[in-house]
Amino acid sequence: MELWQQMVRDSVHSVDQLVEKFGIDRTVAEGLDEFFQARINPYYLSLIREPGDPIWRQCVPDKAELDDMDGFEDPLQEDRMSPVPNITHRYPDRALFLTTSQCGMYCRFCTRKRKVGNSDKISMKELESAFKYLEKHTEIRDVIMSGGDPLMLTDVMLEKILKRLRSIPHIEIIRIGSKMPCVLPQRITQKLVDMIKKYHPVYVNTHFNHPWEITPESTKACEMLANAGIPVSNQAVLMKGVNDNAEVMRELFTKLLKIRVRPYYLYMADETRGANHFRTSLDKGLEIMQKLRGHTSGLAIPHFVIDAPGGGGKIPILPQYVLHRDEDRVVMKNYKGEIFVYREAHNGEAKPEINVPIEIVEKKNGNGSNGNGSNGNGSNGNGSNGSSKKPKNYKEKVEVTEVATSNN
Repeated sequence: MELWQQMVRDSVHSVDQLVEKFGIDRTVAEGLDEFFQARINPYYLSLIREPGDPIWRQCVPDKAELDDMDGFEDPLQEDRMSPVPNITHRYPDRALFLTTSQCGMYCRFCTRKRKVGNSDKISMKELESAFKYLEKHTEIRDVIMSGGDPLMLTDVMLEKILKRLRSIPHIEIIRIGSKMPCVLPQRITQKLVDMIKKYHPVYVNTHFNHPWEITPESTKACEMLANAGIPVSNQAVLMKGVNDNAEVMRELFTKLLKIRVRPYYLYMADETRGANHFRTSLDKGLEIMQKLRGHTSGLAIPHFVIDAPGGGGKIPILPQYVLHRDEDRVVMKNYKGEIFVYREAHNGEAKPEINVPIEIVEKKNGNGSNGNGSNGNGSNGNGSNGSSKKPKNYKEKVEVTEVATSNN
């Protein structure tokens, strides 16, 4: 038995352990265990500094979960988009391939509670129908292995899956969605990475949510993957009491870059049953993104998205930088709130430089976001991508002269 397997066996998981280690009332602990079982391995448990801290909140069951039974069991409608067991086919050229129901640590905000935990929730016997579906659908060029966590499989079983996927000619890219580099980095061994790199191109999407999760152990795990030519990206979730702070996010994303992990997505928390206490307002997410842009490297800024309820897919959300757009110019603000004008091209050539009197009067919305829109989604009638509609706070009376630019 490998070290990581022993650590999984030694995890906190029973009602008795929840009562003893965390002081949870037994009746509550029994209810939580029935709703969504716990698994906290010794490594991740050691990262907790005090009760209620960002690590604790992610892994220790909370009574608040039982007060939220009105949430969605399958908020992203993955099951509805599952043509055969273990496959979700939402996007034209990509497919999600669920390979196991097990994880190295069960996140309390998990959006797939309905499938994760018990071994019979995702059956290994049903993998063959998944492979046949992937073989038949030649439009699929990118397969994302998920679960559960694919790295809970043994090296032998994982290689069988990778080898089979690589034998399908139209599958160009294989991605492994795994939280192991964060929650159980001991799983990343030299033997594992040497095996994975035989099936390149293989990418790993991992999941760090807080700077405290970046430790010498997780650093080593991510560097081993990178050294084997396996690019690693991070998908974080915005959560109340965990990382709903711009400074925390900046620290997380810059530290990830130092260990060669690219911040890829920052998600708004899904509307998942038992996880409503983690959700923040959209304004909070936009505020954080606005405080990142321009204040740190673009490499450290992920796509901020909502995975649309009902299976609509990932929808990018931006703070409002485009304040006005018409056929002649785009009026926009930078990260400092300064106003700039970009002249539209006409017939393939830019119009001659003209200083046009323009005034932008920004309406303070009372939450310090200064221009994210009164509804908190950055649209305010014109959208962050810009449209021909003028925002309510746009006027053309007082002069703010267009910044002169070179025509060369």
